[in-house]
Amino acid sequence: GPSNSEGAGKVNLLKKVPALKDGDFTLAECTAILLYLSRKYNTPDHWYPSDIQKRARVDEYLSWHHANIRANAPKTMWIKVLIPLFTGQPLPSEKLQEVMDGLSTSLKQFEERFLQDKAFIIGSEISLADLVAVVELMQPVGVGCDIFEDRPRLMEWRRRVEDAVGKELFFQAHEMILNIKELSNIQIDPQLKEHLAPVLMKMLK
Repeated sequence: GPSNSEGAGKVNLLKKVPALKDGDFTLAECTAILLYLSRKYNTPDHWYPSDIQKRARVDEYLSWHHANIRANAPKTMWIKVLIPLFTGQPLPSEKLQEVMDGLSTSLKQFEERFLQDKAFIIGSEISLADLVAVVELMQPVGVGCDIFEDRPRLMEWRRRVEDAVGKELFFQAHEMILNIKELSNIQIDPQLKEHLAPVLMKMLK
């Protein structure tokens, strides 16, 4: 149900998604959930390596990711689709350009610091770091901001991630994001609009 419901509060006291409920155990925050699931289900070692230095590289990227890629990439979706949907007003183009400039800086750091000349973020095999990164970077693509264009190294990395995951599964996982513009055609409950519009605007300040 809605993330702000009483039931949701029993899973995550902050009433935010994502949240996990596994029997009597509850957990919040996407990175913590990913790591928990990888350990519980004994996933192949390359996702979160047992080698202490390789694992530290995954942790290093995940720590950097939140204040850089995640701080900018999802905002393209809010600016181009979700905020206009809930407020009824488009945001000025300058706001999108500001976000794209910040994202461009983050992408440059991503390529030069983390990707370098490697196939994946921590080396020759895909890891949770690559999954976390690509999911975020597909959000601008879904709203028509092709951040992979004119970045051949980034494009080749994305193709390797697609191949490693499997193209069918990759696009199935990103189906909603890649079709996010279709939300523009749905009718939103007026009360929900009234509640969410100021919250969304505050997110971008």
